[in-house]
Amino acid sequence: MDREQYVVWITTRRIKPGTYEEFRRSWRPREFPEGMLRAYECFSAERSEVIGISTWDSFESRERYRASEIEAQRREAMAPFVEAESSGLYLGRELEIPKR
Repeated sequence: MDREQYVVWITTRRIKPGTYEEFRRSWRPREFPEGMLRAYECFSAERSEVIGISTWDSFESRERYRASEIEAQRREAMAPFVEAESSGLYLGRELEIPKR
């Protein structure tokens, strides 16, 4: 894979009203996995939707984490707060923004 490209995993979760803080505590992994380069949490103003964006060095690194016991435990901890979830896996690159 070209080093200008990264594997990007985007997950959108609609969470139950009033559960953002509990969700957030359960959502954060106990440890950050090998191969994860960056991670972002984005949330709606009313904190009813949370989007996780992570960049990875390879599809294999992301898949190892997705299939890991740590991820299974994290998903189990989040489950009581999640109403709906969708995710996608993409190739992406960072865009250079010209200096002003």
